[in-house]
Amino acid sequence: MPSYPSLVAKKNGSRIKSGMTSRDGRRRKEGGKLPASLLAPIGTRQSAFDTKIPRGRTTLHLTITRTKPTGKPPPPVTYGITGNITKQEIWTPIGTLVAWLLKESIPFVLETAVASGLVKRELLSSEHAAKYGNPNLPQASDVILSFGGDGTLLSTAHNVGAHQTPILGVNFGRLGFLADTEVSNLNDTIRRLEQGAYRIQERMVLEARFEGKEGPEVHWALNDFVLERSLMPQLISVEVSVDGAPLTTYWADGLIISTPTGSTAYALSVGGPILAPGSNVMALTPIAPHTLTVRPLVLPASAIITADVQANNFVFAADGRSTSFEGTSPQFSIKRAQHSVRLIKLPEQDYFQTLRSKLRWSGR
Repeated sequence: MPSYPSLVAKKNGSRIKSGMTSRDGRRRKEGGKLPASLLAPIGTRQSAFDTKIPRGRTTLHLTITRTKPTGKPPPPVTYGITGNITKQEIWTPIGTLVAWLLKESIPFVLETAVASGLVKRELLSSEHAAKYGNPNLPQASDVILSFGGDGTLLSTAHNVGAHQTPILGVNFGRLGFLADTEVSNLNDTIRRLEQGAYRIQERMVLEARFEGKEGPEVHWALNDFVLERSLMPQLISVEVSVDGAPLTTYWADGLIISTPTGSTAYALSVGGPILAPGSNVMALTPIAPHTLTVRPLVLPASAIITADVQANNFVFAADGRSTSFEGTSPQFSIKRAQHSVRLIKLPEQDYFQTLRSKLRWSGR
């Protein structure tokens, strides 16, 4: 996303934010008030001066630096549009959105399959499809609009990968913990994004490494990794170590290693803990364990988990994408990935309100 000038305060040589700026360069107040002189329009040169702000019995001495503007307006944001093309209900809203973006001269690109689907349904001309269709959405867009449910957003996140293009989920699914923007408010949402009225949440991602049939494999997951028995009606044994220290051996139908984001997915259905998105942790949740005293366990995000599966047949899944193992049992090393997934949230979108609404909890 484009960056804009902002006022920065220095205390004892360190930079501390004194506020945020909107798209037009005006400062939004955040916390305490600053002198009116600091809110004057930013000039054409970088300037710095000292000021004093009373704080109770003490006075805070600040050096205020006005960042030199570039002289050019920030580049327009390009919106990438993708979605679950098997859902028939997405087509009319996408077609309506595309027509509005064209009318408002707002830059956008379409995933190739979405562009073809719009042409097939006579919601877009072939000329526009050729112009705006793009197979490389993460590289071609600044924000990606993902039409579907949480599964669609997971798929979009995997397509984005380490590019970390921010994603806005437009909900057509059921629960919608990730895709929580309603399609009925989409035009207004775009306007608010244009004005900078949003925030970006960095969601933790896990990485798994193991020796596959054709060499080392690396997988990552926004929600969870699952080690689970195959169709055979028998338990599997999963021996787990944390940072090299033995933890336990799980006799169960399987084991889920989840992020805070994934704590409201599969792990929730088997009694795992709900973890707030900003929590710097991961969770181990057994699936139908044979021993009743084996409980879910929360670990710091810095932990390195080693898992050895003792079973002739089992399944490894990364965000629902499964790999079957028969007759082989590699060692899995799981840790926090180096990249994150960036989700766009509007100011009024509150995680605890989502919990109350989606899980039908009582409350205000």
